[in-house]
Amino acid sequence: MAHIYSMTGFGKTVLQLPAKKITIELKSLNSKQIDLNVRVPNFYREKEAAMRQLVAEKLQRGKIDLYLYCEITGPEKAPHINENLVMGYLNQLKSISSLAGVEGDYLSAVMRLPDVLQSTEDELEEEEWQAIRKGLDDTLDQLVDFRQTEGGQMANDLKRQLQKIAALLEEINTYEEERVERIKDKLNKGLAELSEQPDENRYEQELIYYLEKLDINEEKVRLKSHLAYFEQLLERGGAIGKKLGFVAQEMGREINTMGAKANHAAMQKRVIEMKDQLEKIKEQLLNIL
Repeated sequence: MAHIYSMTGFGKTVLQLPAKKITIELKSLNSKQIDLNVRVPNFYREKEAAMRQLVAEKLQRGKIDLYLYCEITGPEKAPHINENLVMGYLNQLKSISSLAGVEGDYLSAVMRLPDVLQSTEDELEEEEWQAIRKGLDDTLDQLVDFRQTEGGQMANDLKRQLQKIAALLEEINTYEEERVERIKDKLNKGLAELSEQPDENRYEQELIYYLEKLDINEEKVRLKSHLAYFEQLLERGGAIGKKLGFVAQEMGREINTMGAKANHAAMQKRVIEMKDQLEKIKEQLLNIL
């Protein structure tokens, strides 16, 4: 059996570069489309579009968060302090605080202001970008493996639920003859209460018409076909979540029609149980790629 994939997953890679420690994290949850949120330091913004493309191509669907953290570990790569800007900020803060009569830790406040710390590098080196790209690929592979493992568990659950629906459908078949006899008895009792004897030919035609309206053979055949196709898709694997959703909708239509036509308490009970299993299937399909 080919693999199916959940949309839930997680991956994390830590890269130790000569003067930096890079941490890449990916988290994924279910979503109808791809919903990608990217957080990277300003220095790597020029590669954000490339990162988005890599993630979108590999993961296809889901609510995805990509985080890239950078920790400076080498002194030669430490950010440069813009002294002129710091002094300008300090002078302005001191002037304002003097007017307002407020004292404070001006330097700590200034160091958090924009452009005070500047990278000593003007642009991202190709070697560093290739290392980060490989790290992102590794993180994506981890997340896909996570999705595959969870998807396998979900496929097994879905198959069990399909088997339960199929078993309930077979139980419905056992009541079919009894149901038809009950309908005939009900009609005959009603006729017996009439003062006049009905026309036999007309009675036969009405009985056939009534039984045809309550006939569920077509619904049973179509439901069995949908169950088989659903299982075929599971065996085929891949990104089949939307297709499975469409098949589940068709299964629901047939089950609902059977319930409306059943006119038999035991059969309607089985229909309710099938609906319960189908709802469990639909809930799981929301998280299948």
